[in-house]
Amino acid sequence: MSFQAQYARYAALVNNALASLPWGDDLMSRAMTYSLFGGGKRIRPVLALAAAELTGGDPEALALPAGGLELIHTYSLIHDDLPCMDDDDTRRGRPANHIVFGEAAAVLAGDALLTLGLELVARPLPGVPPARSLAAVALVAGAAGWCGMVCGQMLDAAGETGGEAGERLAWLERMQSMKTSALLVASAELGAVLAGAGEAELVSLRAYAAALGAAFQIKDDILDVEGDSSVLGKPAGSDARSAKLTYPSLLGLERAGTVLRQKTEEAVNALAAWGEEAAFLRDLAVSAAGREK
Repeated sequence: MSFQAQYARYAALVNNALASLPWGDDLMSRAMTYSLFGGGKRIRPVLALAAAELTGGDPEALALPAGGLELIHTYSLIHDDLPCMDDDDTRRGRPANHIVFGEAAAVLAGDALLTLGLELVARPLPGVPPARSLAAVALVAGAAGWCGMVCGQMLDAAGETGGEAGERLAWLERMQSMKTSALLVASAELGAVLAGAGEAELVSLRAYAAALGAAFQIKDDILDVEGDSSVLGKPAGSDARSAKLTYPSLLGLERAGTVLRQKTEEAVNALAAWGEEAAFLRDLAVSAAGREK
């Protein structure tokens, strides 16, 4: 099966699982589903299902907890776009959630997506020991919380405080590891833990996902400089307008591209022990580095 076909298979499993939830026509449901089904690459649940299958799990059985990751990611995007955060009016080529539903509804929709996402991860699964589900909840909650995405967003919102170039790079790497890599690492862990992976497999997948997350953020930063707004689905150049510290602003585009390639290679090399069994995950890293949005 080609990489594209395998990706589409995983994404379809996730989308079907999410569509099966009992959404209503109330304001909360409409605000939640507006962003959840408004496009998106589904890379986090796809990563979870690929990691599960690589370590002996059944992707079809794990589609709902993997979908919980997408709810958590969607919550973060809704909150990131708020005027008190990144103040972005568009997301994926459409008005941002708070533009359509108002700030209060957007905040509450994000809150609801976060908690529902954790609920989906926690639901009992046939053939999966409760201890695995409990471990999955703990790792996803940790990645989403104050030592992960929330702290990363706090650092991003506060901005770096200056210093030498090396200090600024260390700050940038720390912020990125929390805001972007943490949930990607948790995604790989989620699939592998629910599948019953051993510690050696988890160590390899963590290293892969951490490098993938770094590469993903660097590519996002580069696209904000070089990308086409009509393709990105949001205005390019927003980082520069907000005077944010990014990999291109600190290192320059050429060196940022070099680090992107290095991180992608790190991700690929982390999977060496699996050989061809890990072809999809290797292709995922390469595809993420070459994307246009």
